[in-house]
Order: sequence, then C-alpha cells, then structure tokens
Amino acid sequence: MAAIAKITAKGQTTVPRDIRALLGIEPGDLIAWEVEADGHVAVRRVRPFDLDYLRSVQGTLGEWESAEDEEAYRDL
Repeated sequence: MAAIAKITAKGQTTVPRDIRALLGIEPGDLIAWEVEADGHVAVRRVRPFDLDYLRSVQGTLGEWESAEDEEAYRDL
C-alpha cells in the first residue's frame, strides 16, 4: 500500500486515513520513523510498552558502542 501526503512549511504532514487504519493509530498515539541502511523509511506505531522498555534499557546499551565492537560485529 502506498499513500501520498504533503509536507507543510513546518515539516508537518497528515497521515492518510488508510495508513492510520493499517497502523492502528489514533490521535495522541506516537509513531516511530526508522531509516533503513538502504535509505528506505519505515513508520510504525510506538506502543507505550515500547517506550517504557526502551527507556529502561537505554542506559545499559552504551557498553557495546566501541570501535572494537563495531569491527567485531560488522558482518553479523
């Protein structure tokens, strides 16, 4: 499914009705924009559990951000 929406001067857009229905989003919900390595962008609904979980583990993920880790896990 594809839909087209215009971006305003403030960088805002309206999520088309069919897309809102497909994603199950309603006013007040949050969406996440995920940019893939190939340049494609995915949009998904963020559930409250997702936010709580991400906030809870955010401080524990830094130990794997070294250049050595990037080198070791580059081909996975």
